[in-house]
Amino acid sequence: MERLIAKYEKKLVDAGLADPGAPLLAGLDAELIFNRKDPATAELAQIFDGLHINSLLYCRPAEPYRTIVDYLSSLGRTITPEDCETRTFQHDIPVASRFHAPEILACLRRRKSVIIPGAGVIAHGVVSPEQAFVTYSSVLFACFVKFFGDYLAALEAGHSDPSGRPSAAFQAAFNRAVSHLDPVRPVAPVLAKGPFATAAQVYEALDQAGKATVDYRLVDSFFGNISYSLDDVLYISQTGSSLDELPGHVDPCPLDGSSCAGLTASSEFSAHAQVALTTTARAILHGHPKFSVLMSMRCAKKDCDLRGACHLKCPSARLLGDVPIVPGEVGSGPTGLCHTMPQAMRGNRAVMVHGHGLFAAGETDFNEPFATLLTVENASREAYFKTVAALS
Repeated sequence: MERLIAKYEKKLVDAGLADPGAPLLAGLDAELIFNRKDPATAELAQIFDGLHINSLLYCRPAEPYRTIVDYLSSLGRTITPEDCETRTFQHDIPVASRFHAPEILACLRRRKSVIIPGAGVIAHGVVSPEQAFVTYSSVLFACFVKFFGDYLAALEAGHSDPSGRPSAAFQAAFNRAVSHLDPVRPVAPVLAKGPFATAAQVYEALDQAGKATVDYRLVDSFFGNISYSLDDVLYISQTGSSLDELPGHVDPCPLDGSSCAGLTASSEFSAHAQVALTTTARAILHGHPKFSVLMSMRCAKKDCDLRGACHLKCPSARLLGDVPIVPGEVGSGPTGLCHTMPQAMRGNRAVMVHGHGLFAAGETDFNEPFATLLTVENASREAYFKTVAALS
């Protein structure tokens, strides 16, 4: 347990989600242990008495997430982002009024996380500290997308009605958050050159591209997936796997369906398989770049009957730059992205799934899809701030 706690403390810092020394992690094995001494441990220990959990993370986020979370949590008792991951896995994010075990417990009994304004985020894990890390990361991702999306929406509303413009507090929080954004990284890394001839080469290429995607912060927590097809076998990351920890977590799935390996493969296996079967692409990389996600959710049609269900069945042909935006949810159900993304990928280098993330494809290796992922994110970020400047 101590090793796992140390691992995820490091991952939080490496991902820019926490400052060094900020994460307070607890794990319950033979006994309850914390990674460091802190006055908050007494209150946090009570949470283990009220929930069937084995790990807990409490952390004041690093900037810009600190400013973002503090502002959003100051507005009410619940934050309701509309990105795909929040809709699918969290639904909403409760806000407690104070750092008090009974109130925190009440929130954690119905959700995986809770925010305490001005204090931080608490997330728990039932079987591993990894779950707490994933939830915490997802909360910060969702709040980032909502914060910058809401600011743009307020500017647009204020363009026709001055009373709708961002408040002074919102403007101050926005300015502070922007000052802490990661610098733009315009140059993609040089990855292994394909086409690959052996399974060993494929595994190495998947591992390299996955680590680069995490390093460039083009994906959060365990979301995102990656695949490569060779000799009618799709090598794809397993469901719940982290792109920076792929060795041992890649499934070789025959595209003729002759194996049940796909049962543990990514939840988007069917979508990857359709792209591999119906296009000339061998490499597929799926990330969750933040500005791409928030810009995919922007729509000028204000009186649409499908408002609120855009991510499921938007019928409009929309673009993110030159990349088509399609609806579709995780999995292979009736509204699954497996019915929309592969078709849109034909003749395109990438497809954006509304509020979810970008799928990019390459003919021989991951250099093209990675460069596409990075280029689209940088272009989306530039488009966002150009729109903000035009409306300000």
